[in-house]
Amino acid sequence: MKPDLRKKAFILSVFTVCYNIFEGIFSIIAGAFSNSISLTGFGIDSFIESISGAVMIWRFKKLDKTSIREEERIERTAQRLVAISFFILSIYILYESITRLYFKEITEPSIPGLIIIIMSVIIMPILFYLKYRTGKLLGSKSLVADSKETLACLFLSVAVLLGILLNFLYGFWQADPIAAIVIAVYLIMEGVRTLRE
Repeated sequence: MKPDLRKKAFILSVFTVCYNIFEGIFSIIAGAFSNSISLTGFGIDSFIESISGAVMIWRFKKLDKTSIREEERIERTAQRLVAISFFILSIYILYESITRLYFKEITEPSIPGLIIIIMSVIIMPILFYLKYRTGKLLGSKSLVADSKETLACLFLSVAVLLGILLNFLYGFWQADPIAAIVIAVYLIMEGVRTLRE
């Protein structure tokens, strides 16, 4: 494994963790004030993506002192942990979304929420591309899977943005939890696919 690519993967993982902790805190606060399950779910997704990023930090940090056989074991373990993070997030989002639909809990528009979502729509595609490309060059399925979680964060950002705008412009409050359910289904599919690989 090339040291420069491994270092790049490590730096991308550190950035992922730092950015997502900031994004998670900001989104959860904005979601609490606006009563938005998708915004809150987006914040929790940020923390779960931080866990996935932390797994990647562990995965690439460990390689300095391991044999090829040990490296393969670490790669498989990292891949499983990333898959589990997909399932944890999807369960939370499904529960909260269905609850909101059932009890008709309406999302309020939030300027701080819109700001963090727009930031994510700009940053996540770049981060996804860099992690995906690095993962492919390294032959690291766990980093590729982690990049898919970043892609899910982008999808969730777009869904939340659409949900907030549809509610604000047309009063379609159901868009917020429905968008979150779609993302949860995507996360389950990615989790299953990651485990199968």
